Amino acid sequence: MCGIVGYTGKAQALSPVLEGLRRLEYRGYDSAGIALVVAPGEALWIEKRAGKLANLEQTLGESVPDSHSGIGHTRWATHGGPTDTNAHPHLDNEGKLALIHNGIIENYVDLRSELEARGHIFTSETDTESVVHLLSDARKSHHGDLAAAMREVCAQLRGSFTLLAIHSDEPGRIVGARRNSPLVVGVGNGENFLASDVSAFIAYTKHALELGQDEVVDITSSSIVVTDLAGTVITPREYEISWDASAAERGGFPHFMLKEIYEQPKSIADTLIGRTAGLDPEITAGIDLTGISKVVIIACGTAYHAGLVGKYAIEKWANIAVEVELASEYRYREPAVDSQTLVIPISQSGETMDTLMAMRYARSHGARVFAVCNTNGSTIPRESDAVLYTHAGPEIAVASTKAFTAQLIAMYLIALHLGRVRGVVTKELSDEIGLELAELPSKVEQILETVEPLRALTRQFKDATSMLFLGRHVGYPTALEGALKLKELAYMHAEGFAGGELKHGPIALIDQGTPVIAVMPPAQSALHEKMASNVMEVKARGAVVIAIGDADLPSAAHNIRIPTSHEFLQPVLAVVPLQVIAYEMAIARGNDVDQPRNLAKSVTVE
Repeated sequence: MCGIVGYTGKAQALSPVLEGLRRLEYRGYDSAGIALVVAPGEALWIEKRAGKLANLEQTLGESVPDSHSGIGHTRWATHGGPTDTNAHPHLDNEGKLALIHNGIIENYVDLRSELEARGHIFTSETDTESVVHLLSDARKSHHGDLAAAMREVCAQLRGSFTLLAIHSDEPGRIVGARRNSPLVVGVGNGENFLASDVSAFIAYTKHALELGQDEVVDITSSSIVVTDLAGTVITPREYEISWDASAAERGGFPHFMLKEIYEQPKSIADTLIGRTAGLDPEITAGIDLTGISKVVIIACGTAYHAGLVGKYAIEKWANIAVEVELASEYRYREPAVDSQTLVIPISQSGETMDTLMAMRYARSHGARVFAVCNTNGSTIPRESDAVLYTHAGPEIAVASTKAFTAQLIAMYLIALHLGRVRGVVTKELSDEIGLELAELPSKVEQILETVEPLRALTRQFKDATSMLFLGRHVGYPTALEGALKLKELAYMHAEGFAGGELKHGPIALIDQGTPVIAVMPPAQSALHEKMASNVMEVKARGAVVIAIGDADLPSAAHNIRIPTSHEFLQPVLAVVPLQVIAYEMAIARGNDVDQPRNLAKSVTVE
């Protein structure tokens, strides 16, 4: 949640800051603001508005002064509503220090009371404003050293945060800090950047630096210094961003989501490159996968559904018990974890707070951690023993599509690898599944070439109040994912059920005309006939059934054909029509496809 951008360099700062905020809009926000250093010692120039970034841009006009250093922010409201006053940046009482913040300051009430007693005047309802006043006092006690002040302040804060600060007495300097919230450095030529996501500065540089937990970064146009809270200088890890600015553009598609749906053949192929014959030894070099007694997968939302599919594959191919846990609930029930437990956190961003905290709980109890992530250098991979990076590229739409199918591929690869380590998977089976995996990109391409009739079909149900999704075996988590996509985008009631559970209660939801989407097992599966019986149960009660499978179902009102595949791999194919249905339903109902209401791409608070 929230987008953070900082720029200092040779260009007029407004341009890279605004462009960075535009590229971060996908993260979810409800207000935006910018602060610029105009002249040494003078009040900062600041503008902020509730609503979309366009609201802010409309107020700028031609009145923006020359500046070569500035910060920008898109806020997702937590403390205080989405108003102009609560929007970031926040200023100290002198108007010379500006601060932006992503995260939550848990002890802000105590800090605010103390600061008000010292004479500070507050103008907003936010937790962030406590930090800017605290930083103002600390800077004075450190004789104007903003970085030293930031280190002192961070040591006093409880919670999660990314902070960026500028002061007009030091016009070319920006100081940032992070704890449990993302912040990366972009290294340019005569200019440097700070941002919550590399997409903010990808148009200017592909050279980035990782920042670790409780680290403070101090940048000018020509220097970058990173320290810990004690002031010890740290050498951050450098890396090159593997995609370019064009990957974060719509490229002729009306929405990012549709573009990302159509990018899935490539993202699947990219995630498979060099891996179908076995995981690269460098991936697993930091982790011992022998002697494991159980596997625990922790994830949220769409990633949780990928984990459910992974459970089927790991238990089948590696013959080991697997638990799949909602990360937000995991540590609070104090589960049994030990050194023989392999924990697999799944996160597109690598910054999902619920998943990160659950992973830290498991690590503190001795578990081995093998992460699945799409974002190089993010927190979850850095704190794991090993990581399997997916190569989905930037995913801008809030509702995940290509990141999900790439996560499925990652789970299959891990399942096969564990099976080989444990001596369960034979070379013959590994080769067979490897060939099946290699065929998935072309099969997804086939589906995408034939989705126009599905889009037209979806529009017939735009006035429906509810839609149910059924599946069995790996089709059940696929049904859950289809229902989640519809909730996120169409703002309508949608539920996913295991087909066999219908008769135990949910069948009461079926009414005349209720649309039901059935994810059918492959025609050769032993479960195909049982699922067909489940379809007959709902049809007999008036449901309109849309069947997705590799063969037509005579009892269905509509059939959506997908290519035949190995049963365990079918979710990669079956989910594509479900993504298209959710997308088209959102269009038909007039909703914002890429930025659904109340949702954020990267959830960095618990």
